[in-house]
Amino acid sequence: MKHISTLHTKGVKPYERGPYATMYTNRPWTVRQYAGFSTAEESNKFYRANVAAGQQGLSVAFDLPTHRGYDSDHPRVVGDVGMAGVSIDSVEDMKVLFDGIPLDQISVSMTMNGAVLPTMAMYVQAAIEQQEAIGNESKFREGGGGEDKPSVLSSLRGTIQNDILKEFMVRNTYIYPPKPSMDRVVADIIGFCASHMSKFNTVSISGYHMQEAGADAALELGFTIADGLEYIRTAVERAGLKVDDVAPRYSFFFGIGMNYYMEIAKLRAARRLWSTLVEQHFQPKDPRSLLLRTHCQTSGYTLTEQQPLNNVIRTTIEALAAVQGGTQSLHTNSYDEAIGLPTVQTARVARNTQLILQEEAGVCDVADPWGGSYMMESLTDELAEKAMAIIDEVEEAGGMTAYINSGMAKLRIEESATKKQGRIDSGQDIIVGVNKYRLDAKDEQEERQEVLQIDNSAVREKQIGRLNELKARRNNDEVKAALDALEASAKKNVSTSKGDNENNLMALCIEAARVRCTLGEISLALENAWDRHVPSSTIVQGAYGASFTNSTTNKDNESEYDHVLNEVKKFEEKEGRRPRILVAKMGQDGHDRGAKVIASGFSDLGFDVDIGPLFQTPEEVALQALDSDVHVIGISSQAAGHKTLLPALRAELTKRGADNIVIVAGGVIPPQDYDFLMNESKCCSAVFGPGTRITDAALGTLRLIEQSTEGCT
Repeated sequence: MKHISTLHTKGVKPYERGPYATMYTNRPWTVRQYAGFSTAEESNKFYRANVAAGQQGLSVAFDLPTHRGYDSDHPRVVGDVGMAGVSIDSVEDMKVLFDGIPLDQISVSMTMNGAVLPTMAMYVQAAIEQQEAIGNESKFREGGGGEDKPSVLSSLRGTIQNDILKEFMVRNTYIYPPKPSMDRVVADIIGFCASHMSKFNTVSISGYHMQEAGADAALELGFTIADGLEYIRTAVERAGLKVDDVAPRYSFFFGIGMNYYMEIAKLRAARRLWSTLVEQHFQPKDPRSLLLRTHCQTSGYTLTEQQPLNNVIRTTIEALAAVQGGTQSLHTNSYDEAIGLPTVQTARVARNTQLILQEEAGVCDVADPWGGSYMMESLTDELAEKAMAIIDEVEEAGGMTAYINSGMAKLRIEESATKKQGRIDSGQDIIVGVNKYRLDAKDEQEERQEVLQIDNSAVREKQIGRLNELKARRNNDEVKAALDALEASAKKNVSTSKGDNENNLMALCIEAARVRCTLGEISLALENAWDRHVPSSTIVQGAYGASFTNSTTNKDNESEYDHVLNEVKKFEEKEGRRPRILVAKMGQDGHDRGAKVIASGFSDLGFDVDIGPLFQTPEEVALQALDSDVHVIGISSQAAGHKTLLPALRAELTKRGADNIVIVAGGVIPPQDYDFLMNESKCCSAVFGPGTRITDAALGTLRLIEQSTEGCT
């Protein structure tokens, strides 16, 4: 085996056996649960309770309007405010969020990428004002432009994700195009923090979202390491920093799925690859630059709506794989997250899963139980070689930014996701309770879980009221001056990444936050300089169907696939054209794995498929449906905005005399909402929940189209 000379050591490069010699024997991994509850007040209560219980770090989940740079009063975010995290419109919200929490003592992790500049600036300004409130001198920049470097900035600890590259591949909470996002946003934050916030991790390089979007282990590993190399280059070339100034402050974030041995090998291979490649490309002098430190999160994709208590076991297996692989911190998902937002009770079970592993299972007693295992070392070698081939391909294309611009990164992940869904639907990959060992309908009904319900309209109304109060009392001349300075800097075609540069965007955003510019206003100033990024959509052809035609697992499934194809052909012969579907997403939900897989599957089954751009309004979806002359609109939802947005879509179609267009929905929609969507509001003809086979959804949709066309003749 390669690398056998390092197998007797832990905490020594290439760190395959772990970044630290003692690993968990002296201190276990950090339990770091990601959370945000609609409003700053509700989230603050949760955080304060955790801090009082001894938690030393917080992990903040923001709502989608915040991620996408919109204030809560923007018409595009009507259904999204407070639905999947805490809503932040200004520094006033951030102050409430951290009220009573000493930011100079508590580590804060923030998952933010698109609106990273205003969010980070508001966090910093909240910390400054928190210190001022207790009498400490802590202003970063005086009104006259003079500079004062107080202890509060240098004492702030935590992590800002700031990983915009993966947003263009999978998660889609980008705002600006790739080049200014890297050259100005990422670089200016890295440069500012290197000068003023040396304890803050400036980039958390995420493979988790790639796995959730469908990447296999090799793709996730290869693309994540390639992203990391690109971020070091950005810091060195744009901010003028040395590798040792930034690499020790980079952290990683991997997803952990159900392929137990593979996930352990993935973390081992990640440490080896990072150590080897950073040394090869950048020749650091500080050994900490070679250390890959990672947070992990159990998979959301593997959670099932059917028999949700099975998800407790899935999460436990994934959590064990994460710690056997040597993670530094871990988030365990709640078992009801395939259905909706987690409740307090299910979140407690998720947290206690880790505590039981730490306190009862003896997991922390051995530093590296897999060291020397022929199976594990061979698997690690094999996976590292596959990932290295992917990294070489990216580097040959000119690095990750260029590779993303080519469209190849997104295409490869979408192809992997489509193949995975085909293997599940064809029975090659078994999912207990979904495609095998299913309950009958009555028993399944009894196992349904209650989910957290959020009154989106009340949250939005409260946020808008707070915004109006803020705008009424602030100094508008100061606001205009701050926004003008920010836009002017953004338009400069020069590097402003050094932390002491007067045009550094992070410094200018802190000033904008100080004078009470809103998150939406700051984002718009940058948008005026760079525009918003608009991606193109593609459909992967043939990958879904190949899982059936090449399968020897279950010939009945192949017959079912052929049956749907034949039914679609019959429709075409009768109607003179194929059934046509528009697959769309509304609101600010950028999770598009489900939408892309459905589009590819329906296309292979003979449908004509249109894909709408992300982040559409109900009106925009209705207009596209009419322009494309579709029979049906398929709405994919994953962020709880369906009860607002689907009725609005039906109203837009009715207004245009298009009630004959069928609406179906799918994604993370609680079963308790099905009756509202299909009967009470009558906005939707069917809901295909998690675990629905694409062949079943296609046949069900075809029958609804047939009923609709018969009603029109």
